[in-house]
Amino acid sequence: MNRRQYTVQCLSPSGLHRMSYYEWGAHDNPRVLVCVHGLTRNARDFDALAEAMCGHYRVICPDVVGRGQSCRLRDPANYAIPQYVADMVTLLARLNVDTVHWLGTSMGGLIGMALAAQAGTPIQRLVLNDVGPLITVESLRRIAAYVGVDPDWASLDEAVDYVRQISAPFGPLTDAQWYHLTETSVAQRPDGRWAFRYDPLIAEPFRQAFADRDIDLWPMYQAISCPTLVIRGAESDLLTRETWQRMGECGPCARLAEVPGVGHAPMFQSDAQIAIVRDFLLSA
Repeated sequence: MNRRQYTVQCLSPSGLHRMSYYEWGAHDNPRVLVCVHGLTRNARDFDALAEAMCGHYRVICPDVVGRGQSCRLRDPANYAIPQYVADMVTLLARLNVDTVHWLGTSMGGLIGMALAAQAGTPIQRLVLNDVGPLITVESLRRIAAYVGVDPDWASLDEAVDYVRQISAPFGPLTDAQWYHLTETSVAQRPDGRWAFRYDPLIAEPFRQAFADRDIDLWPMYQAISCPTLVIRGAESDLLTRETWQRMGECGPCARLAEVPGVGHAPMFQSDAQIAIVRDFLLSA
């Protein structure tokens, strides 16, 4: 294992907070790959991919504020893409790099799109994992049904069973992979019960903003000009096949890849899924 943990201090309208991130590979490698997780997930989702890619890149996997090992915000209204983008810009300044490649799963992809659409963006190659500029209200309602519920369990095994249930769209994973995805996203409380590491208040702005309509970000996508790959779980309800195909025809005219037997979202736990990312990022 070649994983090292650091923190960087960031600023929100309600004050300072610390964002945790993991670094893999040579610290002085000028080639940097930033991997950003989904709404309720965390940086450790990318352990397998980072280990496979750290011979080529300095791989950086942050815990978005309110998740994983990062601090929680004083004002939950700031749990939104503009704050996340600002934190990532602070992170890149800490890394002292001018350009990066970016892999974003779901929310991490939205953060990547927002940053890649900016004039002078540091993103040179972009991988969007099961997310695009049109997100259906049906998928948003499904996510809203469990985000912020804040369940707890008497044992880690009970937590694993719960994660298997709500994350079934991740596709066929081994027992060891389900255990890893669970143990890195839960913690034992002082009373002995287990609960998710993320702040349940991340759900407040999510539900208020997106509960009753599609998210339409086509103008932002059209502003992206860097080489882009869009990966879709073949059974995804968040990135429809129609949207995915259109993403290959406009804006950056993305390269398209689809993972069979998976919904929202591919988790890069297998060599075949990792190869899709590696081949795109390392291609000429």
